[in-house]
Amino acid sequence: MIASGKVVTLHYILRNGEGDIIDQSQSDDPLSYLHGASNIVPGLEIALEGRGVGDEFSVAVEPADGYGDKDQEMLVEIPRSEFGPEEELEVGLEFEVEIDGHPEMATIVEILDDSVIADFNHPLAGEILYFSVSVVDIRDATDSEIEHGHVHGDHDHHH
Repeated sequence: MIASGKVVTLHYILRNGEGDIIDQSQSDDPLSYLHGASNIVPGLEIALEGRGVGDEFSVAVEPADGYGDKDQEMLVEIPRSEFGPEEELEVGLEFEVEIDGHPEMATIVEILDDSVIADFNHPLAGEILYFSVSVVDIRDATDSEIEHGHVHGDHDHHH
């Protein structure tokens, strides 16, 4: 059974409200996460609680339990001069900005004469997330995994 302190391996497909696939695990590379450590969006973690190996289910995660609602304060005007002159700016373009030394992703939502409006919300903020999940494996987390709050092993080497 899935509970806090378990490492869960699963396959998932994430769709948006239009039914487009936004993200999915690869058949030979399922997702492993440490349950109860906020490794995944809260709504999905809640839905997985108590499931067993072989369980397949779908869940719709509301924004509050996903990536949050869109925050108008996350719309920021950036001078055109911040971008290279050769950079093709278009609505929908994603770009990375360093804020306090952390890379943050933003999406251009409007282009003005000498500036752009950039949206720093998570691209899935305000979206209901439609997950289809199948549970592949459940094991006890090691002490170091629990201590560090995430799964070890899979990230260090490639199959």
